[in-house]
Amino acid sequence: MLKYSALKKLLKDHQLRVTDCRLDVLQLFKSRGHALTSRYLEDELTSYDRVTLFRTLNSFIEKGVVHKIPDDSGIARYGICGHSCAPAAHHHDHVHFKCSSCGHVDCLSDYTVPTVTIPGYLIQESNMILNGVCKSCNQ
Repeated sequence: MLKYSALKKLLKDHQLRVTDCRLDVLQLFKSRGHALTSRYLEDELTSYDRVTLFRTLNSFIEKGVVHKIPDDSGIARYGICGHSCAPAAHHHDHVHFKCSSCGHVDCLSDYTVPTVTIPGYLIQESNMILNGVCKSCNQ
């Protein structure tokens, strides 16, 4: 469990006001170690309403604390950003892995999405989601 002092520092480093909700959401992201859905946050953090959690997620996205992970299921997932992420450089060209067994989505920050150039096209964003069985489920 990460100390609240480290979480407070992370919020301040991203120019975010420290609130109980932001600390609790951040603690949940850090403790789980994989991408989370807004529904999961609602189920775990019942002392906060849906709107408060939604606003918290949006402020985290805007400030480079979390990023939204595209998913073909239509369920929005959010992953914690790495240390180098900031609002001005909020890019996530790493690979994501979705486990077909447990449903967890992991950010594979060490693996980047291959660069593709197509004549006549301007690519503004690229995403890669690998599907399979994660390490935990594969044991």
